[in-house]
Amino acid sequence: MVSLRMSRRSFPYSPLRRALSECRVALVSTAGVHLKDQEPFNTEGDYTYRIIPGDVDSAQLMVTHGHYDQSDADKDIDCVFPIDRVRELAQEGFIEGLGDKHIGAMGTAPNLKQFYEELTPAVSREILHSQADIVLLTAG
Repeated sequence: MVSLRMSRRSFPYSPLRRALSECRVALVSTAGVHLKDQEPFNTEGDYTYRIIPGDVDSAQLMVTHGHYDQSDADKDIDCVFPIDRVRELAQEGFIEGLGDKHIGAMGTAPNLKQFYEELTPAVSREILHSQADIVLLTAG
């Protein structure tokens, strides 16, 4: 079991042990990204997440957040969830490819303790049980 200990002064760090060209990337975003057919996030504060499949068409993604100007994300999801740009990196051989799942969450969390005690470990477990080697974190 993974134990996460977080504070405002330090964050967990794991050194990269292989070349990027041998790594699969998972995207984890707190920009409120989810599939159009998934339940939208509660814009008052939400401690849940949405699994986004690795083979998703970016046209099937949307943002529900409300605590940042999401007009650019509504036009081009890649500005907060760069799945098409990561695919281009794979095509160029810079990375091996995409993981089999990605995570969308909403970063507005009135209770920071609940956010890092509940949401963070759950998201970490999802990624640990995926085909990803590294994670690209994005925010709104």
